[in-house]
Amino acid sequence: MTGAAGGLAGGLWSQFGAELVGGASFVLSAIDYDVRMRAARAVVTGEGRLDRQSLVGKVVSEVATRARQAGVPCHAVVGSNMLELFDLRILDLQLVLEASTLNELEAAGAELGATIQAESARGA
Repeated sequence: MTGAAGGLAGGLWSQFGAELVGGASFVLSAIDYDVRMRAARAVVTGEGRLDRQSLVGKVVSEVATRARQAGVPCHAVVGSNMLELFDLRILDLQLVLEASTLNELEAAGAELGATIQAESARGA
């Protein structure tokens, strides 16, 4: 619960009794993610490097879990995917696209658009 700014969080906790909370769930709650997500056809999330750390406490994991629980399809665009199939099943992402250049990002956007449109047509 201290993330990249762990020193700051630890100092605030020790000196001022700050409450340590999970960053991903805190941020998603602060932006009314659940309400917005349930009103969407699908969710698209991203991660620079999808790996085992992504399964625990990172935004991509929290986003995917909440989407799965609500029955909303969730897709990811990542710089690199280092997860094996079993680990990917934990996240239950419908589609994981690797993109690290502008051209790859544009192609991923086009593929996501087509995928989400097809899901909507099927009633998924």
